[in-house]
Amino acid sequence: MKHDHYLRMMRDFAWHVPERFNMADVCSARWAGAADAHHRVAVIEHLAQGSRRHSYADLQRAADRVSALLQQRGVRAGDRVALVLPQRFETAAAYMGILQMGAVAMPLSLLFGPDALSYRLIDSAAVAAIVDEQSVRHLLEVRAQCPSLHTLVGIDGAAAACDVAWPQALLSQRPPRRVQTLAEDPAVLIYTSGTTGPPKGALIPHRALIGNLSGFVCSQNWFGFDPTRHDAHDSSAVFWSPADWAWTGGLMDALLPTLYFGRPIVAWAGRFSPELAFELIERHGVSHTFLFPTALKAMMKAYPEPRAHFKLDVQAIMSAGEAVGDAVFAYCRDQLGVVVNEMFGQTEINYIVGNCAMNDQRQAGVGWPAKPGSMGKGYPGHRVDVIDEQGLPVPDGVPGDVALHRYNHQGQADPIFFLGYWNNPASTAGKYTGDWCRTGDLAVRDADGYLWYQGRSDDVFKSAGYRIGPSEIENCLVKHPAVANAAVVPKPDAQRGALVKAYVVLAPGHSPSEALIAALQTHVRGLLAPYEYPKEIEFIEALPMTTTGKVQRRVLRLQEEARARQA
Repeated sequence: MKHDHYLRMMRDFAWHVPERFNMADVCSARWAGAADAHHRVAVIEHLAQGSRRHSYADLQRAADRVSALLQQRGVRAGDRVALVLPQRFETAAAYMGILQMGAVAMPLSLLFGPDALSYRLIDSAAVAAIVDEQSVRHLLEVRAQCPSLHTLVGIDGAAAACDVAWPQALLSQRPPRRVQTLAEDPAVLIYTSGTTGPPKGALIPHRALIGNLSGFVCSQNWFGFDPTRHDAHDSSAVFWSPADWAWTGGLMDALLPTLYFGRPIVAWAGRFSPELAFELIERHGVSHTFLFPTALKAMMKAYPEPRAHFKLDVQAIMSAGEAVGDAVFAYCRDQLGVVVNEMFGQTEINYIVGNCAMNDQRQAGVGWPAKPGSMGKGYPGHRVDVIDEQGLPVPDGVPGDVALHRYNHQGQADPIFFLGYWNNPASTAGKYTGDWCRTGDLAVRDADGYLWYQGRSDDVFKSAGYRIGPSEIENCLVKHPAVANAAVVPKPDAQRGALVKAYVVLAPGHSPSEALIAALQTHVRGLLAPYEYPKEIEFIEALPMTTTGKVQRRVLRLQEEARARQA
């Protein structure tokens, strides 16, 4: 294939993991010590009117005050500190302040209700939480249930209801005590999205940031750097993603790597909309982004020809969470001028598989072509394969479990691995078959080494003896102009075992009807195998989603099972 440098990149790659390493040191302190610290922008806060810019000097000053405040409140290295905050400057500062003192940052989504918050706060034995007016009510509601939680730090409208008010407290603090952490020490406790069962706390070490960098740079088409140079000051990249900074994708794939390279990241605390996304990208000159497929689908439907409405200069789009599908792939290529780099990972072992298309332009020995619809290949430094139940690689074209080996092809320990599940050694052990860490996601490998997503292992089902993966059918449905999004699940059936059922969210301007159901069935039947078309279609206002933007097929599947029992 043209411009395919994959084999050489894999061969020449080597990990360099120092014994002592701290995420905050490399993401904030080192840039704050540079001559341009007061001018180098770290965070751009997008506001309804204008914006607010914060330098790396501002970031480190606020981080030091956070560390000093928490230490004064008795927080020690290894303690868990919750952040229940949106994308804002204070969130970035809180992360840096927690990490540099050796404590463990535990991000929690603003979308969590009281039960979800209390489960995680109790399970983790968190000792402090930093909140704002969007999250304080739920924290106060569950605080009495969380015996370890002794300190609430409130920002803005939350200050009066908390133990400490962020602005006042941070102005008077003494210099903090920084902790020289080992690369192996825990940095982040982040709970899985719960698509397949109760959430588990994945304990992420400081070294995991190093493990993420090869995937980040590749998926962002070298992030504005010259591939022939190693000077970290030569990029003009500006990054934004709607991905919540409380989620692995927002933290490890957006906030931390952007700061690691000393570049600005745009923060927006409001709701996502296609119009907002394009306006934000235009206003701030966003060049690199992570947009999950649900967002890209909405943008495609709302603005089929976006460059007729907005001045855009996007150089890279990474997408993950679900399969992009060739309809969205073609839209980004033809209308945005960007070849989407699909990526695959999960909370425990994040940036392991993806693409580095470099927009199909010849570069200095980097990149490989993207195949529309493929999740890509293992990123440099990672030994990824598709394995069977015994932990053996399966032949090309045979579905198996995507897995990551503890050691790369050069025999080096892979730094991206999590430390284990919090207080759950049985689940940690169950994650592995020998030295292979299983993802629980199914894929097939083609003759060129590309992986093709088949769905979660528990999303795949059989209908009349045929093995059905929902992703391909969902992608096919979204190609129809009437469909904004879709989810496919099994409906119990006495004769076939299960019927293929599709839940469909309609695009604006379209209404449910029997004629539309027939049209969608014909559409799928004409593009896929006859047994794959949905025998039943139900229109729905919105699909159940995790806080990370993934469709919760499990919710719909359980709903169908409950209906069958009542029938």
